[in-house]
Amino acid sequence: MSDPVRPVHSWDEFSTLREVVVGSAAGARLPALSDPSAWLSCFPKSRAAELAAIRTGPYPQQVVEETDEDLDALATTLRSLGVTVHRPEPVDHAAGFAAPQWRADGGFHSYCPRDLTLVVGETVIEVASPMRARYFEVFGLRALFNDYLRAGSRWLCAPRPQLRDELFESDAEGLPLLGESEPVFDAANVLRLGRDVFYQVSRSGNELGLRWLESTLGLLGDLRLHPLRGIYGYTHIDSTIALLRPGLVLLNPERIRPETVPDQLRGWDVLWCPPAETRAAEPEPMLSESWIGMNLLMVDPATAIVEQGQRGLIKLLEHAGITVLPHRLRHSRVLGGGFHCVTLDTRRDGGPEDYLS
Repeated sequence: MSDPVRPVHSWDEFSTLREVVVGSAAGARLPALSDPSAWLSCFPKSRAAELAAIRTGPYPQQVVEETDEDLDALATTLRSLGVTVHRPEPVDHAAGFAAPQWRADGGFHSYCPRDLTLVVGETVIEVASPMRARYFEVFGLRALFNDYLRAGSRWLCAPRPQLRDELFESDAEGLPLLGESEPVFDAANVLRLGRDVFYQVSRSGNELGLRWLESTLGLLGDLRLHPLRGIYGYTHIDSTIALLRPGLVLLNPERIRPETVPDQLRGWDVLWCPPAETRAAEPEPMLSESWIGMNLLMVDPATAIVEQGQRGLIKLLEHAGITVLPHRLRHSRVLGGGFHCVTLDTRRDGGPEDYLS
């Protein structure tokens, strides 16, 4: 598994994990919501009049410290399982920056490395996020990507987006909507299944982003890209669909019904996620719905890391023969990410298998 010819090798979401990035909450802040990209990315279900009541700027120190405690504990567990763990280098998220057409009051956070980098096989792909505040966030991983490049991996970047105001539209109800003036998408809109890749079209990934990714995957091998439309129109896919092992999938019953299961997954065994078990309301505005509780990390096809408060989900997974390692992630809803979000796997054992034929 330490073959230097394959410094990056990750084709799926569930085969045995060998190397991973675990995020950091250091310097986390919520950008100004007067920026339409921040409104779209952070609170796409909130009306404009509601934004003024949301406190922006640095997150409370308690939130940051407790989250980093939880992430450190996750990293320790993964290392105890023989997984190589990397952490992002510090990024000054408080520093403002500008492009010719817009200005950002600062960055966001390094909590969710899954969001901005897509690993497909032996290739690292930096995506073009629609959120302006995240423009330089991936710089915290650049030293690692340089190492991977020197060791023989491929490293690609999506076209740097202009993120002009015309990209950000409104729907009939006045809620923010992602337009089609250029290709943009978050990596967390994507799930990998060997030679098959799923892409959720939503407010965090547009049709042009789908087209760009399809054209790029065609350069990397015999890969099939499957668009998912009308599943969940807001942000990322990994609190809607979780691929647990070949032939077994966890689905969100609020967003997917038996008759709307994606065609490619029909015939698979389905676990319907039980209602998320929520804690007492936290004082900070929440970026994620309660379904972030199903955002789990598969360490191998028989082992999952799950938020410790999701007792119904833990019982369901154990009944399916999956060993659960419960972990704490106290501010997952406030910061907008569960265990899949806060990790970026760069090496797993699986290859470009055909799981769907």
